[in-house]
Amino acid sequence: MASHSLLQVESGIQRLSESVFAGLCRKVGTPTQVTIRREVQDIKEVLSNHVTTVDGCSMMWSGSYRDGFRLQGSDVDVMFSLKNFQVVWDLDQAQTCNTNRKDFILCDCSESPPGFTLLEFMITDGIDFKPIYIRIKDKLYISSSKVRRYACSPLPPNWTQHGPCGSGYLGKTEYDYAVCYRCKLWPPSASSWVDRCHSWPQPQVVHDIVRNGCHFVPIGHKLGNHEDHEWRISFSQAEQKLVYSMNHCQFLTYGLLKIFLKETINGGYDAQNKVLCSYHMKTAVFWAIQQNTILEWNPQTLLEGFWVCFKLLLKWVYEGICPNFFIPENNIFLNNIHGEAQKLLFCRLYGLYEKGLVCLLHSPSIRLYVINVLYNPRQSICTHEYNLITEAELDVELFNETYTSDVLVLSDLPYFIKNVHTIENLMSSPLTKYQVILLQRPTTSSLQTTAFLFFNKCTHTRANKLMYTADKMICYMLRLAAKFGCISDMLYIAMYYYQTYRYTKSLSIIEITKDKLANAHVTYHNRVDPERYSEAVGGQSLSAKLRQARADDIHLYPKICYIKELTPEQSVLEEGDTLNIPTFVLLYMLEILCSIHTDTIRAQRALLDLQALVHSHQGVFVPEGLKDISWQILGICQQITGNIKSALFSYQQSIRHIYKNSLHQIQTATLMRIQDIMRTIQHESI
Repeated sequence: MASHSLLQVESGIQRLSESVFAGLCRKVGTPTQVTIRREVQDIKEVLSNHVTTVDGCSMMWSGSYRDGFRLQGSDVDVMFSLKNFQVVWDLDQAQTCNTNRKDFILCDCSESPPGFTLLEFMITDGIDFKPIYIRIKDKLYISSSKVRRYACSPLPPNWTQHGPCGSGYLGKTEYDYAVCYRCKLWPPSASSWVDRCHSWPQPQVVHDIVRNGCHFVPIGHKLGNHEDHEWRISFSQAEQKLVYSMNHCQFLTYGLLKIFLKETINGGYDAQNKVLCSYHMKTAVFWAIQQNTILEWNPQTLLEGFWVCFKLLLKWVYEGICPNFFIPENNIFLNNIHGEAQKLLFCRLYGLYEKGLVCLLHSPSIRLYVINVLYNPRQSICTHEYNLITEAELDVELFNETYTSDVLVLSDLPYFIKNVHTIENLMSSPLTKYQVILLQRPTTSSLQTTAFLFFNKCTHTRANKLMYTADKMICYMLRLAAKFGCISDMLYIAMYYYQTYRYTKSLSIIEITKDKLANAHVTYHNRVDPERYSEAVGGQSLSAKLRQARADDIHLYPKICYIKELTPEQSVLEEGDTLNIPTFVLLYMLEILCSIHTDTIRAQRALLDLQALVHSHQGVFVPEGLKDISWQILGICQQITGNIKSALFSYQQSIRHIYKNSLHQIQTATLMRIQDIMRTIQHESI
């Protein structure tokens, strides 16, 4: 009761808001962290569209990940926009947009619910799209269900169809892929939204949103006349711009609602009863901001904003109407929040409403921030970013984002050359300091991959002069990549020297790399010593910090031979995947492979070091998701050095981790290695 009375006091609520604000900055992200994430995703999309996109399509990233969230379960939405046809709302627009083209798509909303439309195919002679069209009343329409099936057919078997998307996991991240059409013109049914934008968003944001039009995703309304053939008007691009235009308190309010939804509203319920989703939370925040329900969104009013949004959701559930932010006539509750589901949800929400802000205690992620204020009412709370995150933590955030946003997925030499040219052109455009660092990653990766592709092509030639010239070029590219990249990128040079039998040179590079990695200020994944980091590289440029204080995993692409001993593991990778190896594991592997030819005592010592590293349960230098390949490499090295029984144990451990928590699916290669060892053991026993 004492806690409840405290929450009724205005000053208590302000302090509680500040405490939750500070806690959310640590959990959801500070303003700079969110900026880093967004800028990295922005430039990644540009790179993807310049280099990797399928002909006739453009790629757009959206979803929680693009918005700047890195909460567990944040998904990545990828929309492939088909560019072959111009989409218009009436025939007059078709003539205005492009008088030379007759192949366009006409929106027909006459028989569809608000927010949905049929797409009439104004076909050009000679074009055959029989798999995706349907005839209705002697008119040709593009069938959303047929397009959806056609688009989802190439996806892996374990992926599922979810709404208009094909959904599945790449690593630990959930991806939603959807094929869509883009209309460069703003929908007439959303014209009222423009008239509503008096205070938010700013006029330039409104202009930008309207100028970029909308998209159509292949899903019909369940209560529509043509459910299997209708398309939903998607405002994903507009919503992303609105999220970007929020101030940080508004963004954290959205984050708080997402957390509260997952842990409290939907917590403990099965999928059938989780009828509210993150999109409803986003819609509530949009309406609350635009309706000026709070005069000023700041750390002291965070919980006031949360409560306004929560009451708005409660009202919507009671009425059974959740108005789409752009087309209010489109009730986004209509499909699944009605009848018994609506009653149960209202009772659940009203029970939380009766508790007031104390309901936040039901959320494990937020509870601590509430309790801190309740039990320490006089404790000072700092909401300034500089007191919430260190320079080292910010840099680690940037480096992690940069190194998990590598868009290179193809093992093709012309592709990588094109990528280098694209990066060169982007470098001459206006970029932020974070985007410059991001571009260093694909630059490094392109140089390394081009070097090894070139080496693989040249291995079959016997012309000494050609090999000499190729070797100089390859060495130059790998050294240049090391200058752009981080400490671990030096190991690509060591790999090349090993492949070309220059074991002493390779060991020299390994020794230099090992010395650099031994420094206490070096960061790896989320491991960082802020004090040592600040002492060593504090105040230096981001590029200098990357070169001197960052180590990352080694990424090996399929169909490119980096180390011949890992060919079986690379051969089972799917196109687009990479073999990710912890830096320290690969370093010891290379040391063992090279020392076998030069110093057997050193090889044995390196094997013991690798064994101790892989057997360690701390997970500092061997992340949980990479233990499979780490055990695999230990087994390879043990097998090469003649320790067959230990190698068998290591391969068995690799299999166990593959099925437990792995980023790879290399079990086929592991089973082949186990069978090979079993044959060896049987042969020796005879």
